[in-house]
Amino acid sequence: MNIGITCYPTFGGSGAIATELGQALARRGHKIHFISYSIPFRLQDYNQNISFHDVEVMPYPLFKYPPYTLALAAKMAAVAEEEMLDVFHVHYAVPHATCAYLARNMLRDRNIKVITTLHGTDITLVGSDKSFYQITKFSIEESHGITAVSESLKRDTIDLFGISQDIRVIPNFVDTTRFRREKGGCNLKSFVADDEKILLHISNFRPVKRIPDIIRMYVKVKPKIKSKLLLVGDGPERIPAQELAKDLGLRDSVVFLGQQEGVDDILSCADLYLLPSEQESFGLSALEAMSCEVPVIGTNVGGLPELVVHGETGYITEVGNVDQMAYHAVALLTDDALRQKIGKQARQRVVDNFGQERVLPQYEAYYEEVLSA
Repeated sequence: MNIGITCYPTFGGSGAIATELGQALARRGHKIHFISYSIPFRLQDYNQNISFHDVEVMPYPLFKYPPYTLALAAKMAAVAEEEMLDVFHVHYAVPHATCAYLARNMLRDRNIKVITTLHGTDITLVGSDKSFYQITKFSIEESHGITAVSESLKRDTIDLFGISQDIRVIPNFVDTTRFRREKGGCNLKSFVADDEKILLHISNFRPVKRIPDIIRMYVKVKPKIKSKLLLVGDGPERIPAQELAKDLGLRDSVVFLGQQEGVDDILSCADLYLLPSEQESFGLSALEAMSCEVPVIGTNVGGLPELVVHGETGYITEVGNVDQMAYHAVALLTDDALRQKIGKQARQRVVDNFGQERVLPQYEAYYEEVLSA
């Protein structure tokens, strides 16, 4: 198949999974065309089946804001015509599904199909805003195929927008050969001593990730466990988080690593992964942690309970309950046998249900289904 993929190229789950999907499909012989304003941050596996098409926005004084949506739609139409695309697979509803609709209508003589994958905040945050509600609903309903990354997100989409079309749940996936526990030691020795446990969180530091909860939880764990808290990523909550850590006397124990591309190496060093989000439609970072045999403490929201089995692959707590989080963290970090057991069970759950080789055929079958309809 000849597939055009449009996603946000910046750090985040939707862009990461879209890029991993494209690279995996290319290795299976499909022609993949990434269409975006910059190269997706995880696009590293270039081969003869992968092309990148840059969207350029014309600078013009008349426009108060650069018309990226129109430029993207025009570029998608041009690539589809030049490369004879079979399908647009867009990740994140607004504006990408909207742009796909415009591009398809520009190509009057070609029956190109549109598949929209919903990732979370495009529905629960952006799409539910009154100013975007109608365009989000319209763009989803004009897609030939719709997928969601969890059953929870599917329910939210139906409840919020009254979508009557079939929404296929295809979960996020991970390359289990890449995300695995390395036996050769940890490469974070400049930050962490040999006898210190590593608590880890990776995100884009938005308010929904509840970074302060992690720090307030850690202040309860630190006196009981010789450890470091590593926070990977960047965003609007980073500076407030640094100030909070300083105020709580954790300045030397909380390490802010900024944005990192090689998170598989960092995850392989961790003893515990923390994801106390207020809303999480799936939790790709938690999936990648579990693949590296790292137990996860998450919250009872969205798709996280579909991923983390309480007491078997990690623990699920109520949002904002830092005491509950700290209790489970101490229990795991003081019992190596328990932590290792849960870590191995976490990886086995990933291999059995969320490995790339299990999920990828679901996408291929869905492409065929939509194209033949």
